[in-house]
Amino acid sequence: MSDREVKPEIKDDPLYLMLRHEDVDSFNTNRDAMDCSSLSGGDYRGRDLRKLNARGLDFSNAYFRNCDLSGIDFRETDLRGASLLDAKVSGVFFPDELSADEIRLSLDLGTRLRYQ
Repeated sequence: MSDREVKPEIKDDPLYLMLRHEDVDSFNTNRDAMDCSSLSGGDYRGRDLRKLNARGLDFSNAYFRNCDLSGIDFRETDLRGASLLDAKVSGVFFPDELSADEIRLSLDLGTRLRYQ
């Protein structure tokens, strides 16, 4: 595996595990009091993350395949290198630096998001 390849990880971090178990309400309640640095590179495949407060979080290199991300505001979230293959993104706000074409490529082909 080259240095540029990134594989999603399953981590032992408590906040990460809340999202893996789809406990979004507990995550939102605890996120400001706990260390959020272990969210990047995480494997969130197939999870229902609706109602997630993503403001200021680092989800770079995260794997959101088949996730329900409906209604999440990612405008102040780092999504560099994240993959959205087949995710539900109805009503999602994306960072202004991400073009619609970039988002579509990630949704359709699973490419990693690249900022302009």
